[in-house]
Amino acid sequence: MSVLRDLVEGIRGGSIEVIDLTAPLASTTPILMLPEPFGNTIPFTLQEISRYDDRGPGWYWNNIATGEHTGTHFDAPIHWITARDGEDVSQVPPSRFLAPAVVLDFAAESAANPDFLLEVDHVTAWEKEHGPLPEGGWLLYRTGWDAYAHDQGQFLNASETGPHTPGISVECARYLAERTAIAGVGVETVGTDAGAAHSFDPAFPCHTFLLGAGKYGLTQLRNLDRLPVTGAVVVAPPLPIVGGSGSPLRVLALVER
Repeated sequence: MSVLRDLVEGIRGGSIEVIDLTAPLASTTPILMLPEPFGNTIPFTLQEISRYDDRGPGWYWNNIATGEHTGTHFDAPIHWITARDGEDVSQVPPSRFLAPAVVLDFAAESAANPDFLLEVDHVTAWEKEHGPLPEGGWLLYRTGWDAYAHDQGQFLNASETGPHTPGISVECARYLAERTAIAGVGVETVGTDAGAAHSFDPAFPCHTFLLGAGKYGLTQLRNLDRLPVTGAVVVAPPLPIVGGSGSPLRVLALVER
């Protein structure tokens, strides 16, 4: 038990910093918008039940309505057709929710080109400098896109040709799914795929390959610029929704200082 005691004392004493990687969940939280005839998720809403009044004199509470894939959320394998018989969000082993994380920072490239794509060469070059991707851990892909999360229009960055947000190439998504031992990928954008991924072959390769391989996704993260390149531990437990394809969640990172 000394390890757990040291962890608690480190957090209380400040030698371990807890960094919140989660975007606040509100009615203004940006959501994915698919074109017709596809269905869309609903925005997050609160419906007041009572607030210290005749409906309930001593308590305040709300009903909530939202989609599984709203705000900072977890993608379970069953979310995609390539893993239609895979884990739902309630079936993911709890041990998978605590894992090491590394940060691949391509914010400058994404600022210059909103359609920037992470390629296999970027990953292998990173590994040559920093070591292998963590087995059972998260690849956190920093693009700086969390700077636009306050505004739906800027965040989706859509034009007549569709959304323009950075992501991961088809070849790189296949590489991460088939050639690495990571648990999954975390991004700052509305989904794990690039805005233009609807036009890729196959479409939405991160969903197709990573979820198809039993890996996971974390989306709409923030504060990745506060993490070290290696050494952080991410705590990311979603709600155990039976039959659920995903869940909003609060993502925390533990960083030694």
